[in-house]
Amino acid sequence: MAVEVKELLEAGVHFGHLTRKWDPNMAPYVYMERNGIHIINLYKTAAKIDEAGAALAKIAASGRKILFVATKKQAKDIVAEKAGEINMPYITERWPGGMLTNFVTIRKAVKKMASIDRMKKDGTFMTLSKKERLQVDRLRAKLEKNLGSISDMTRLPGALFVVDIKREHIAIKEAQKLNIPIFAMVDTNSDPRQVDYVIPANDDASKSINKILSHVTSAIAGGLAERKAEKEAKDAPKAETPKAKAAPAKKAEVAAEEEE
Repeated sequence: MAVEVKELLEAGVHFGHLTRKWDPNMAPYVYMERNGIHIINLYKTAAKIDEAGAALAKIAASGRKILFVATKKQAKDIVAEKAGEINMPYITERWPGGMLTNFVTIRKAVKKMASIDRMKKDGTFMTLSKKERLQVDRLRAKLEKNLGSISDMTRLPGALFVVDIKREHIAIKEAQKLNIPIFAMVDTNSDPRQVDYVIPANDDASKSINKILSHVTSAIAGGLAERKAEKEAKDAPKAETPKAKAAPAKKAEVAAEEEE
């Protein structure tokens, strides 16, 4: 789905930061200055959304997960909703230090959450004292809040999608260390050189965030659909195999009858 510049304009994607707060490396994406504010070139934004969308669709089609990161108030709910719709992991609370670089420890915390759930199912939980149950419940709630959305992520993600790279600088550094591709909405106050796939856009307004995320998740959904179709196409011949085996047997029966 091609991105229309008009819809980006209506969502306020073009509004950058005050000119005095800008990062000079964003100059290629700035269209003009108006009333002390930098205006982003939406033609470049549209092209970058298409480019990022194509790359994300490939990653999704390969079966790898894309981790969405957005802890700022305006983006949290939007990211949780959009990423949830395509069954991708996301972090919308505080970034857990070592989330990527110390992934083994994070997985242990997720497993701890699963073991508490098992305790509740098999009745072990009720054998604990009231005080212990309260402590376990608090621990479970804390783990759910911070890591619940990544409980299905059994290995490092194939890519990171970030809203506001200045705020999520720790996540950016961890992804860079591990050579994980970084996709991000980058405003005029940020350095685009930290990101592999830059989407120049207003990362403060919820309308702008929602518009960009809609296009991005739509592209990922396309990649997932492609993967599903390929899988079904591979499975189809297997289902037809018994019929193929039955055919020679029938021919043999016919030949025998003719001999008689």
